[in-house]
Amino acid sequence: MIAPCFMDDTLECLRRQGVEAAPLLAEAGLPPVITGPIPAERYGAFWHAVARTMDDEFFGEGARPMRAGSFALLCQAILSTATLEHALRRALRFLRIVLDDPHGTLVVEEGLAQIVLKDAGGPRSAFAYRTFWIIVHGVNCWLIGRRLPIRWVDFRCSAPPAGTDYRLFFGAPVRFDQPQTRLVFDAEFLNLPTIRDERALKEFLRHAPGNILVRYRHDMGLSAAIRKRLGGLAPQAWPGFEELAGRMRIPAPSLRRRLKLEGQSYREIKDDLRRALAMEALAEGHANVTQLAADLGFSEPSAFYRAFRKWTGKSPAVFRRSAGATEA
Repeated sequence: MIAPCFMDDTLECLRRQGVEAAPLLAEAGLPPVITGPIPAERYGAFWHAVARTMDDEFFGEGARPMRAGSFALLCQAILSTATLEHALRRALRFLRIVLDDPHGTLVVEEGLAQIVLKDAGGPRSAFAYRTFWIIVHGVNCWLIGRRLPIRWVDFRCSAPPAGTDYRLFFGAPVRFDQPQTRLVFDAEFLNLPTIRDERALKEFLRHAPGNILVRYRHDMGLSAAIRKRLGGLAPQAWPGFEELAGRMRIPAPSLRRRLKLEGQSYREIKDDLRRALAMEALAEGHANVTQLAADLGFSEPSAFYRAFRKWTGKSPAVFRRSAGATEA
């Protein structure tokens, strides 16, 4: 299901472009007023109707239209690549040609891969940037057959009214009014091999773009159930893996295997949650680092410092200053 706030963003975009939404909603089998979640396939049909009407698969949010059919050509262009890095660099070059702006550059440093978006002018809407991430990140997750955990996402623009949903959608800390727009994940994933072929692509395109909107969302699947379970507990009270499997009534080997299929491990889930909690507390500026380390379940502050530097490439103090908070 697609959240109503996502539809609100889409409809607002159409209003800005002077496109009448009512007939397109009707064509996709949607009511004239959206008050609740809608099925992903309905949103996909709506996306197709908009793209055909505007001859633009980017909703008019790029410097140039992303002509209808560009998404399928993008998938064809990256299908022959060998690794995620190869695919990602080719996808970004393709989108630079198609859209002009925004355009992305892959920056790899300090163990992190950053897709940095640039614009010739001022910042675009959060909807425009999120649409870019949906296309790039969703297609690449499909290409390697697993979800890529995101470290954090920055936006140059200000937060939209439904900004809180952005964190839920990406499953990572999201910050607005930042110097640059970027999506960050661990660089080690760049070496993953691509696993799809022409037959798989045909099936994928039959259900796109609805499938990239939900299949690799952070808030779906077994890993999401574990996150929800851990989210109701203090980090110090998080169970060990065997205990967790027992509570979920799933044999430990089966749980480990199913998480692997989702591109996750129990340790990564815990690290993701700890990182999000740490970044949020530090950005708010009222956390004592020693106490924060204890609250997050670290045996000593030095272990937290090492983990945080690995997560972000910065010390807690530097991160807090860069987030505009005052040191506690």
